[in-house]
Amino acid sequence: MRIGELSRRTGVSPRLLRYYEEQGLLRSERDTNGYRRYHPDAAERVGRIREFLDAGMTTETIRTLLPCAQGGPGLQTCTHTVRVLDDELARVDEEMAELRRRKEALLGVTEAMDARRREDEALAGAALKSA
Repeated sequence: MRIGELSRRTGVSPRLLRYYEEQGLLRSERDTNGYRRYHPDAAERVGRIREFLDAGMTTETIRTLLPCAQGGPGLQTCTHTVRVLDDELARVDEEMAELRRRKEALLGVTEAMDARRREDEALAGAALKSA
């Protein structure tokens, strides 16, 4: 199938499909006229790529997992896939911890701002009473 058909089947733009090729995630062959031709299972492969991207994986990580993602949903269980997924989960846990830390810092700034506003209002009220 040509790139336009693959794009229609998957909802992924031709530009992004070419990017997947550049990253080594998707393969095509060239016709004699230079048009890309994709294997019939390319739509399923693009779906898997999107699934992994939606999970926050990098294209480099996805490239290592795709050989284990053949033949239906999920991944074939092997030492490599278990390690990669464990590493990804650990990375997400670290990102969540960092987001919690940043949230606490923002809440601290908000609390200080609210305290300052209350103090300013009290000072303004006192100034109006003495005027």
